[in-house]
Parts: sequence; structure tokens; C-alpha cells
Amino acid sequence: QVQLVESGGGLVQPGGSTRLSCTTSGRSLAYTAVGWFRQAPGKQREGVSCISTREGATKYVDSVKGRFTIFRDNSKNTVYLQMNSLKPEDTAVYYCATVPDSASGCYLANFDSAWGQGTQVTVSA
Repeated sequence: QVQLVESGGGLVQPGGSTRLSCTTSGRSLAYTAVGWFRQAPGKQREGVSCISTREGATKYVDSVKGRFTIFRDNSKNTVYLQMNSLKPEDTAVYYCATVPDSASGCYLANFDSAWGQGTQVTVSA
């Protein structure tokens, strides 16, 4: 299993923005489909977004479409999640993981990563 490391987040006001980073020293993420997941208190972990290795195709859960953007910087071996227009319901611990990839794009499921500690995003006034 590969271990990815998340960073960023913190306390953000409603309507604000923040950016999360996901990187690893064990693999080149340029050739790996990566997804972001989140788990709010008392809820199951859910997939938020993923980016494929195939022309950078992306996928988003409906609740974040138009507000979140996933992208990669291969020179930094990092995948980012830009989060705009944040809402209190976005409050959660956010995790990244490798995800399955195919000609149809990426899938929001953990492929072969060990879950890390995640990074907390709290949206509150």
C-alpha cells in the first residue's frame, strides 16, 4: 500500500476558500489516479472528487460541483483540492487516496492506499 499525506485546511468562514494538498514520497502521482474523501462527525466517509491519469479527467460528488476543483502539479508530485464557497456542511476530516482508473475515468473508492490522519476543515463563523 502507498501512504499519501494530506495538508491544508483549518478554520474557514462560510463562503470562504481553502486549498488542500496531497502528496507522497513513495510513488509518482503523475501516473496515479487520486481521490479526495471526507468524513464528518457521526457520518460515513464519502468520496468528494477524483482526478484520472487519462487527460486529467475529473469527477465530483454533486454537493461540491461548481465549488471544488481538483488538479495536480506533477512538478511537485502533489494533487490539490481547491475549495471555494465553503458551507458549514463541508466541515469534515478530508483524506486523499489512490483510486481506480479506467477509460471511463476515475472512481471514488480507495484503491491501494493506507488511510492517513487526514486534515480537518471546519467551516464556521
